Amino acid sequence: MTTRTFRIMVRGVFDGLSAEQHAELLTRAAEHDVLRAAFTPEGHLSYDLTARAAFTFRFLDSGEAEEDILAASERAEQAARDWLAEHGYGYKNLRSQAEDLSQAPLGKRQRRAANAG
Repeated sequence: MTTRTFRIMVRGVFDGLSAEQHAELLTRAAEHDVLRAAFTPEGHLSYDLTARAAFTFRFLDSGEAEEDILAASERAEQAARDWLAEHGYGYKNLRSQAEDLSQAPLGKRQRRAANAG
């Protein structure tokens, strides 16, 4: 059986942040910049509080069956909740979107390479 790779994005909005929490997030904003965003097993957080209070966690997971994407999404959402709770950040509107890369359409370069091979 082949292993499927899943990319999961968990989005939400910071809610009820204290002035200290807001300042802490702004201080750490460079390491959470969207330009540094990556899908990782432990999850990568990105946000831009100067624009809006929204955030995105990006997770990389895997499974053997198509149905495993649901469990991967649940694990990602729970990991995001755990991280937010551990840091004491309030949030709302948490939702996830997952993609099975084995089902993703090929890009232009990938199609060219597949046709050439």
